[in-house]
Amino acid sequence: MHSIYNLFIAIYGAILRVASLFSHKISTMCEGESKAFDVLSAIKPDDKVVWFHCASLGEFEQGRMLIESLKRQQPDFKILLSFYSPSGYEVRKNYSYADWVVYLPNDTAANARKFVSLANPLLTFFVKYEFWYNYLIALEGRRVFQVSLIMRPKQYFFKPYGKWFAKRLKVFEHFFVQNEQTKDLLCSIGYDNVTISGDTRFDRVIEVAKNVKHFQCIDKFCQTNKKILLAGSSWDADEVILKKATEGLNMKIIVAPHQTDTSHIERLKALFPNAVLFSQYAESDFQTDDLSSQNAELKLQNADVLIIDCIGILSHLYNCCDIAYIGGGFGAGIHNTLEAATFGKPICFGKRYTHFQEAVDLVERRAAFSISDAESLRSILIRLNQDKDFYSHAADVSLSYTKEKAGACQTILKYLNL
Repeated sequence: MHSIYNLFIAIYGAILRVASLFSHKISTMCEGESKAFDVLSAIKPDDKVVWFHCASLGEFEQGRMLIESLKRQQPDFKILLSFYSPSGYEVRKNYSYADWVVYLPNDTAANARKFVSLANPLLTFFVKYEFWYNYLIALEGRRVFQVSLIMRPKQYFFKPYGKWFAKRLKVFEHFFVQNEQTKDLLCSIGYDNVTISGDTRFDRVIEVAKNVKHFQCIDKFCQTNKKILLAGSSWDADEVILKKATEGLNMKIIVAPHQTDTSHIERLKALFPNAVLFSQYAESDFQTDDLSSQNAELKLQNADVLIIDCIGILSHLYNCCDIAYIGGGFGAGIHNTLEAATFGKPICFGKRYTHFQEAVDLVERRAAFSISDAESLRSILIRLNQDKDFYSHAADVSLSYTKEKAGACQTILKYLNL
């Protein structure tokens, strides 16, 4: 089976190279992979390298707090951060806690041996999902961990045809998993070196909440008696539903779309013709008492929709709203609900949420609400607006849930005993 796997990896690599001729995204990824070894050649033999591998940006956010906690505890450690996806690498290639950031080269036996030899990691962490067979072979005998791991019965490790790959998981010194099901699944294939540590993102969002940033533009917009609804990481389908659901409701809306390219912002402006844009205002616009500042303030206070046409500030904005809507539930799956929950906000999202444990938990506890269309969203928004006890329960449970689930990073660091 290993030879078949290697053949598949070789074919996959060839397909990517051909596809790179027609796709800028794939071309960027292939070019990045080819440069990875040049970056790794700068690593010195006496460097204490800790390697974190994340498939994409979402996995990075799950590993981020552990990276930063480990670096603060052991400042002489040097962090190697690798990504598979351009969406992770391109956003975090200048991440300040990492000494080297690279694309992970394709999982051929030669690539894996060369990568591990050059990196020579003291510790290696794979975050949430990633299992690459040849890299696991190359890491044999080293300290290797899985963190924030979630597994499901349908995965090939738990099928008769996946036993060959399941045996390779023996390279992991320890599995830090998110739930009981994952622990039971690992035990079913012979691995009892498992701790239910939870999701490291809880530690991260609590840290963000302690150091929340404020923006004058947002604060002025939110100076109102109306409830504020924040739609975070929204897509087109979310925004159409949001428009229909809120028509005639006594609310103000902040839309922070997942994509902020010009074409998407133009579609949003067409959907909400009277909206104002975040980029139209600078912090300096509100630092004087002149007529210009007064006009800017008045315009924001009178506006009912504010579009956030930039990236990087969403996690700080949930502090300003009363109700959060998380996008993605009518596409591949919802985005991060914890950023809203840590501020104690009732949460709404679409129907594709069941692969996210925290979303499932919040729905069961009546702190979050899955909607199927504009009518169901409108119904929840009206109740949250009018029923104070209903609103208070959802808000209180959101906040207590994040506090209850925190501590994964400390559990992992305690085990490492560095």
